Amino acid sequence: MPPLDTRRGAASGADAWNTTLDRANSDVVLIVDDVPDNLSVLHDALDESGYTVLIATSGEAALQTAATAVPDIVLLDAMMPGMDGFEVARRLKALPLTAHIPIVFMTGLTETEYLVAALESGGVDYVTKPIKPKEVLARMQVHLRGARERRQTRNALDAFGYATITVRASDGALMWQTPLARELLERYCGTQAPTTPEPVLTWLRRGLQKLAQGEPPKLSIERGATRLTFRLHQQTGDSDATAEDGDWLIVMREVSDTAVIEAMSLCFKLTAKEAEVLYWVVKGKTNKDIGDILGSSPMTVKKHLERIFVKMGVETRTAAAGMAMTRIRQLHPQFEG
Repeated sequence: MPPLDTRRGAASGADAWNTTLDRANSDVVLIVDDVPDNLSVLHDALDESGYTVLIATSGEAALQTAATAVPDIVLLDAMMPGMDGFEVARRLKALPLTAHIPIVFMTGLTETEYLVAALESGGVDYVTKPIKPKEVLARMQVHLRGARERRQTRNALDAFGYATITVRASDGALMWQTPLARELLERYCGTQAPTTPEPVLTWLRRGLQKLAQGEPPKLSIERGATRLTFRLHQQTGDSDATAEDGDWLIVMREVSDTAVIEAMSLCFKLTAKEAEVLYWVVKGKTNKDIGDILGSSPMTVKKHLERIFVKMGVETRTAAAGMAMTRIRQLHPQFEG
């Protein structure tokens, strides 16, 4: 049997997957087993049930296939020559691209220690040999349904302009991210998967410790007049995992206060620079801080403030900030001062 197979015939590389996988109409299943008879029985049963089937006969081939095709689920033989199934599972779970894929182990070893090893290495379930196709199909459908629901949730969030990431709380690994999330994390934090930005990880772990008291407050990372907000959405993956060990879906959104600055300018008849200075006064920044942000001296900021006070009819920065905040809240209720 060739190392790879699909409903539409044998394939041998990424180009073949791009043209043969029909993800819109069927789930993609990767079967990993070094025994041809096992592969044949499962392949035929899954093919008849409408799945797109990929085959790998070794651990190395399984990793390559999973990274290229990103199947919806993996049926993994526990005992294979060379790299065994336990190591394959650990490596798949260590990669952000494949960490979300459910793994169902197939094993003839029924001793408790092997079954525990299967689950600890990243499996969500197991079936014992000799393989019973109907049992495998039933187990698969349960895990595919959960994976499909999580995928629909992420797609819905993306459609409304939200970026999403999944972080494993136990070790802080960033397990999954949308393209927009990748771009935002690189721009705001300078990090790439599997590294979770330290402020995000600290916020997540502190929030999980107080989860019983309610959803933790949002995290904001500011970059000029824009900020990236993080909100804890839901726990994903293994429902039996504790909050501190589980995978968490985090929703991110970039918020710009450019419209707020423009509104300040119009409301109080300020110049663009004066409106920027007032914006940072509302944010509680000192003259020195504002000078550093805007690339000017504290003395220049002070002169801008003097003109702002005259135009607004106030005498102190506290009064100016209070008046500006009241007006901004009327125009932009979502503004975070």
